[in-house]
Amino acid sequence: MSRRPILVDCDPGIDDALALAYLLAEPAVEIVGVTTVSGNTDAARAAANTLSLLQLAGVDDIPVAVGAHHFRGRDYAGGAPHVHGEDGVGGIAWAAGPSPDARPAVELIDHLATRHPDLTVLALGPLTNLAAYAEAPGVASFDRLVMMGGAFGHSGNVTAWAEANIHNDPESAAVVFAQDWDTTLVPLDVTMTQTLDATDLVRLDAIPGALPQALAAMLPAYLDFYEGRVFPDRRCALHDPLAAMVAAGVLRGVSVASGQVDVRLSGGERGRTVSSRASSRQRWVRGMEGSAVEVLLGRLEGRTWPG
Repeated sequence: MSRRPILVDCDPGIDDALALAYLLAEPAVEIVGVTTVSGNTDAARAAANTLSLLQLAGVDDIPVAVGAHHFRGRDYAGGAPHVHGEDGVGGIAWAAGPSPDARPAVELIDHLATRHPDLTVLALGPLTNLAAYAEAPGVASFDRLVMMGGAFGHSGNVTAWAEANIHNDPESAAVVFAQDWDTTLVPLDVTMTQTLDATDLVRLDAIPGALPQALAAMLPAYLDFYEGRVFPDRRCALHDPLAAMVAAGVLRGVSVASGQVDVRLSGGERGRTVSSRASSRQRWVRGMEGSAVEVLLGRLEGRTWPG
């Protein structure tokens, strides 16, 4: 069976790290490249975190390119250390990996879209790099975009209206949503229904290998943020891993709403995503069957990881 090529645009970030590990263990896909953007942490740190993760996984053939540091509408202002730790990965102080690819993010996306006409781009952070790609002359088209972002019927997680990835750079989101790209959003409406709890962490910690152990070490910081603030008990949402599973096409019973997505750019609703017009090219996930954490842990348990 052929594996679906995926380029991941991300800002690791604890849930990004879980998503990357899941994709490395998912037999339906192949990560062919990673580009980073500021969001949970800055783009350079996000690349360093990605390279350290790949090194722990024993993977040395995936190019990682640094993308945009600042957003379109404002400068990057320090990320979310209260959620992900000062280093973006819960302060685990893992060993430095190799240097990133010398190419800018837009150039790496173009190279991989040219090489893989069936490329899926999975966006797990702000859409700054993809907006730049949309406006770059002569770049190759890719097959589809899957992104974690937005909130429709659900409240936001930064303001009452706005989800963090969109809120960080709504101007770039507006550029991306204006493209004629086959786009699937995985919003808070569904990601907040899929969680990992303290019992799941025990199961993760039992998986042998350097990477699962690193994930288990960083997750307590993430659970600390969620406990009592977002959920009454000790659990966290699986935002980025769920988007990765949608991109991989492994989930059962996924229901979607089709519609053109727009984003508010001013006022108290800045960063709010809305969908009020019909579209054959854009959709957002409303629900799914089964348990995303079972998919995540099952895949991680099914791979043999270097020690």
